[in-house]
Amino acid sequence: MGENRLALDRTEFEGMLRATESGYWDKHPFHQRMDAGELDPSQLRLWVANRWYYQRSLPQKDAAIVANCPLPEIRRRWLPRIVYHDGTSDGDGGCARWLVLAEAVGLSRAEVTDERHVLPGVRFAVDSYVTFARTRPWLEGIASSLTELFAPRAMATRAAALKRHYPWLDHDALTYFDSRIGRAREECADALDIVLSHCSSRQGQDAAVRALEFKTDVLWSMLDAIEHALRERR
Repeated sequence: MGENRLALDRTEFEGMLRATESGYWDKHPFHQRMDAGELDPSQLRLWVANRWYYQRSLPQKDAAIVANCPLPEIRRRWLPRIVYHDGTSDGDGGCARWLVLAEAVGLSRAEVTDERHVLPGVRFAVDSYVTFARTRPWLEGIASSLTELFAPRAMATRAAALKRHYPWLDHDALTYFDSRIGRAREECADALDIVLSHCSSRQGQDAAVRALEFKTDVLWSMLDAIEHALRERR
């Protein structure tokens, strides 16, 4: 029955994708406390150390999408994302900028990159995202990345909050957010165009929405794991 439903027009489909913002991780109590300036340094360090595992896994997720995609024009459009995160040399790229932030909050690069602080729940959530990109159709992998629809505004809010509420944090270390906001807008526009153009059936559109909902669940689960760890430490 469901297979016979008519495809949504482009505007309606985009509206369904954007409606998933209600589950984006900036709504999570942990992020709201961060933006309100309510975290102590140890709590901020835990977040930075755990989000590192997500950051460093993004190039693997994007490489999986490229490997699954049979269309050269899409592969060419997607490849720059890998370079953005990994950089073109050591000390370059989004992952390197995240390590600068880690040092600013009081973590050594060694303890971040050896992942000693990564919580089991965070590892499970991030690994499930990479597995999703490896095992699901490439178009669903691209749709799952559309949390970028909501990321620029949330990152701008976060960067401003970090500067305002955490004066002990070197503002120069926030270059990850400064550089990522504009890049996320560009990548989002490209990914959205791919999804809107290539999801031509209602079945494919529904699968794309489910993929994006899955990604918001991954991000939310990461923060749930951090919250649980903090409660256990009290």
